[in-house]
Amino acid sequence: MGKETNSEAGLSYYNEEKNGLSIPDADAVLVARTQQGGLDAFERLVVKHQKRMLNIAFRLIGDYDEACEAVQDAFVSAYKNIKTFRGEAKFSTWLTTITLNHARNRLKQVGARQSRVAFSLDDPVQTNDGEMSRDLPSNEPSPLDRLENHDIRNNVKGCIEALDPEFREVIVLSDVQDFSYDEIGSILKIREGTVKSRLFRAREAVKDCLKKAMGDF
Repeated sequence: MGKETNSEAGLSYYNEEKNGLSIPDADAVLVARTQQGGLDAFERLVVKHQKRMLNIAFRLIGDYDEACEAVQDAFVSAYKNIKTFRGEAKFSTWLTTITLNHARNRLKQVGARQSRVAFSLDDPVQTNDGEMSRDLPSNEPSPLDRLENHDIRNNVKGCIEALDPEFREVIVLSDVQDFSYDEIGSILKIREGTVKSRLFRAREAVKDCLKKAMGDF
């Protein structure tokens, strides 16, 4: 490729390495425009990332309204501090760190027990993959299967919520949000070895919890 254009200048620190090649972060241009005062660019970042941030906050706090407040505060904080972002990590990683901090603060305010309220995982606010069609009844599970799946998912949710915050954070970021070990370490400010250790202990705790709740499965 030729020399970078003016619109691409200064974005090299947003790049990541993959198979020896420099791959530009998809958010790089929007971040750069926001740093130059472009509110519209930041609004596009909000639209792109708000659903994932809300999912993270909700799973950590357990209360939808409190999660919404935490995410709103996180985006306000991100906008105020956007000029401090230098691209050492992906923007999504940086934003997740901010969201996690605000979620922690909210969790402390409302209290872990008070915030862990019952909810349905089928609620639209939890849907990440779009709406599911109901026009194909022959391909749908039976009512009994749906009930069993619903119970399993609720038991998994309850077991994750019962974890101490440091273990809950790791399992949500890894097994729910699919962040890499390196990204989780960057978000939580811990070593990769610590990430793996906490994740192992979190998974074992969830397994033990599920056995107590459901028996062997």
